[in-house]
Amino acid sequence: MREPSETPEPDFDINADRLREECGVFGIYGHPDAAAITALGLHALQHRGQEAAGIVSYDGKRFHSERRLGLVGDTFTRREIIDRLPGTMAIGHVRYSTTGETVLRNVQPLFAELNSGGFAISHNGNLTNGLSLRRQLVGEGAMMQSTTDTEVILHLVARARRGRFIDKFIDGLRHLEGAYAFVGLTNKKLIGARDPLGIRPLVQGRLDGCPILASETCALDIIGAQHVRDIDNGEVVVFDEEGAQTLRPFPPMPARPCIFEYIYFARPDSMVGGKSVYQIRKTMGQELAREAPASVDVVVPVPDSGVPAAIGYAQASGIPYELGIIRNHYVGRTFIQPTQSIRELGVRLKHNANRAAVAGRRIVLVDDSLVRGTTSVKIVRMMREAGAREVHFRIASPPITHPDYYGIDTPERDKLLAANLDIDGMRRFIGADSLAFLSVDGVYRAMGEERRDPARPQFTDHCFTGDYPTPLADRATETAQPRQLSLLAEAV
Repeated sequence: MREPSETPEPDFDINADRLREECGVFGIYGHPDAAAITALGLHALQHRGQEAAGIVSYDGKRFHSERRLGLVGDTFTRREIIDRLPGTMAIGHVRYSTTGETVLRNVQPLFAELNSGGFAISHNGNLTNGLSLRRQLVGEGAMMQSTTDTEVILHLVARARRGRFIDKFIDGLRHLEGAYAFVGLTNKKLIGARDPLGIRPLVQGRLDGCPILASETCALDIIGAQHVRDIDNGEVVVFDEEGAQTLRPFPPMPARPCIFEYIYFARPDSMVGGKSVYQIRKTMGQELAREAPASVDVVVPVPDSGVPAAIGYAQASGIPYELGIIRNHYVGRTFIQPTQSIRELGVRLKHNANRAAVAGRRIVLVDDSLVRGTTSVKIVRMMREAGAREVHFRIASPPITHPDYYGIDTPERDKLLAANLDIDGMRRFIGADSLAFLSVDGVYRAMGEERRDPARPQFTDHCFTGDYPTPLADRATETAQPRQLSLLAEAV
């Protein structure tokens, strides 16, 4: 087995070695405070993307757009910004990019004036044939204004030879492969669409009788809206002055939602697919305790994402739960550290060991996932320096052995610890006394499902199994021309 080549960086951030979601979407139709409500919805979805945010509104005569780098609160809490977004219809977006620099031209919602009128769109997900479509469109004379794969849908809609706008939009969808949850806005309609497998989530809500679309139910909760239902896989919904319309343009197929929404991405207070994310994460911890018990004195969560699973592990094992790592929520980007000694002091600005909870004890650390392993090295070291007698590690998901191409920022396979080392090799790399993962079957049990047939999974679980649910058309292009891919196929 090959040892990973990277060494732990001196600066320590527990979240530095996390998988990243790419974005969140929100839209509302017919409300006098559409932009302000959209801003609040985006606040609730901030965990899905922290690099940029944007809102487009329509006031009955013209579209208005405000797009900014940074957090939602950096811009959209200011009254003067919301006042620039008049109208009763609005859509919004929070963004995290997987490659390339985040620049303003890539910030969504994207907007274009088409032959049928203005059209704005927000996208959560990643198109696995986005580069191929982009090359084809550019070869036919299209002029691209961004480096995001989302822009191809604007061009496909513009070129569709149909009369009604919604038919043009559906024509554009038929060319796409991969994962998407779209929220679009015209001068008359709010539109939502979910990919045929339902890989990325999209929910419908209602506030004061006005329809809402959002990535998660937590965005509905923050504004006091009612959760109506989840948009189905392969479904297109349209809201306008005539009411609501549901279209199902694709052949029916079983849904395969992304398993990582439940393991990590969705907020714990959200409902995804009718299931409580918090309860599922607790149940994953309970399953982990049954599959991989540890002879220890205390259960310690890795904050914050490991907390629900650690609670479940403690409940199922009967071992006391303790906060062995304390997170400082009020530290942003740390100052430039000029010397090694100052750097080492800066380690404790964001996370520090709770010595009283771990000193002299055998502890089991519970986390939701293990990616490169570099952060786990530092966590184990921190616990030992705080006096822990033994440090065991338990992961409430299976080993991540394959990268994702559907809207999760995963490293390439040679950077994934589990793709290069066996369990004992990983244990030695992070310095733990023992290491164990929840099985794929254990994840399914926590979801309230039996894994009926590994050849026909109920979820998009390829990061653990290598079973990609759609063709990966752009992968051959990436292998042949990696530089061009990095320049042209920046994910949403």
